[in-house]
Amino acid sequence: MSISYRALLFFKSRLGACHPALRLILWTGESVDLGTAPVATITIRSPGVLRAFISGDLTKVGDAYVDGRLTVDGKIDDVVEAGIAFADRIGGLVATKAALSFHRLVARGRRREDARDIRSHYDVSNEFYRLWLGERMIYSCAYFRLGNEDIDSAQEQKLEHVCRKLALKPGERLLDVGCGWGGLLEFAARRYDIEGVGVTLSENQYAFMREMIAREGLEKQIEVCLRHYRDFVDEEGFDKIVSIGMYEHVGVDNWRTYFGSIARLLRPGGAFLNHGVIATDPHGESHGPDFGDFIARHVFPGGAIAHLSRTVYEIADAGLELADIEDLRPHYARTLRCWSRRLESRAAEAIACAGPERFRIWDTYLAGMAYAFDRGWLSVAQALAYKPGSNDWPAIRPWTREHQYSDGAAVLTEPRQDRLKLI
Repeated sequence: MSISYRALLFFKSRLGACHPALRLILWTGESVDLGTAPVATITIRSPGVLRAFISGDLTKVGDAYVDGRLTVDGKIDDVVEAGIAFADRIGGLVATKAALSFHRLVARGRRREDARDIRSHYDVSNEFYRLWLGERMIYSCAYFRLGNEDIDSAQEQKLEHVCRKLALKPGERLLDVGCGWGGLLEFAARRYDIEGVGVTLSENQYAFMREMIAREGLEKQIEVCLRHYRDFVDEEGFDKIVSIGMYEHVGVDNWRTYFGSIARLLRPGGAFLNHGVIATDPHGESHGPDFGDFIARHVFPGGAIAHLSRTVYEIADAGLELADIEDLRPHYARTLRCWSRRLESRAAEAIACAGPERFRIWDTYLAGMAYAFDRGWLSVAQALAYKPGSNDWPAIRPWTREHQYSDGAAVLTEPRQDRLKLI
């Protein structure tokens, strides 16, 4: 019996009565089942990794998993659930602290750093993302009307939901800040006959979108700019602006500049929809095991989030009037689970596209994020706001939400002529 094995047995005895369903195998071949009927097996290949594991240094454990010094066998959902249970036990945590805690990651937001961070996250391989995002390449929370739709149908429903919220009309100018691979603009151009501009810092997304525009014959309706949002200038302005999954990259300290830029580009009376991840604790406290450093290095450099109240404040501070908020947490939990299972089912192709390390990172990340949203540790919200007009305020706004759900619902299309009279 090796010293490492005895240390592992002693460690198991300290866990108490509730053991996570994990089997641990050492580099010596010796193994220990922490709980009965283990659902996942973790192979530890060096004493250094064992020390990190026993001490609860999840950042070092994560790094060891990425570079192969620690391997995991089992269904990824089971692995994540057992791993989080294990982290709770060894950390002595009551409610857990920050599974994928973005809000610990405060971005400085300099242009050069923003470009580097975006390229680190998105410029992996368009083919890699296509394997699990689907043909439309929509990398944001889908919208499930029934809850049992496939991910591609739910993503199309999300695009329609966003366009209806914005009450898009033919001929309007739509700006997509952080446009991704252009799926929303393509959809809006075809379905609503708008003119659109997309802004991105990802060279891969930029090249993909340019090819899509040419292939689909949309040159007269859509254009894409490889530019920082702060450097984007358009003298005409836009009737509607949308930003989906973008402001998480900006950094909370830069939200004033971000929302100020939106307000500058939006025409009076225009609508803005912001869709993004939020913290669920009003004080910014985190939930879940602390994987913040791992996420910052391997997945989401420069990311930062805050509670919805901060988003609302910044939107109002930019001079925009908040009109509607919708929480989509259950939708994102299901979206992430769909992505995770699709990536798992195409593991060999993903490894061929991006390498084994990148596959392990994303395999764990997607399953872990699904768990975090499912437990309410994180959420995602859409906020709709309007820019006050000059002489015809209030702006053009629907009276109800009916237009979001019913085909052919009446939507206000002209400035309101009625005014309340003081008596």
